[in-house]
Amino acid sequence: MADMHQRKAEMARQSDAFIALPGGNGTLEELLEVIAWAQLGIHDKPVGLLNVDGYYNPLLFFIDKAVEEGFIKPTARHIIVLAPTPKELIEKLEEYSPQQDEVVQKMKWERNS
Repeated sequence: MADMHQRKAEMARQSDAFIALPGGNGTLEELLEVIAWAQLGIHDKPVGLLNVDGYYNPLLFFIDKAVEEGFIKPTARHIIVLAPTPKELIEKLEEYSPQQDEVVQKMKWERNS
């Protein structure tokens, strides 16, 4: 792959869902990017957080505050699927159905050269 964007786009093309384990800055960057892609209509795949021992609670508080303040649409909050155990997360991801009603028209992953 020529760059990070192409690597992530290819991973997204081949995936059925996105799952974030507890991690650092790179994990957070990739997580927020796939959430933003869902908001923009680039994909309609679930984004799962394995919330071990409440690891992602501060991030979820921040996102909920952004929804409350009007920076994130309430429908976009439902992009995130949350569970404390791998088994529960997989079950929830399998049941996921996109709930967004206001996304932009589907976009293509490929860049025009």
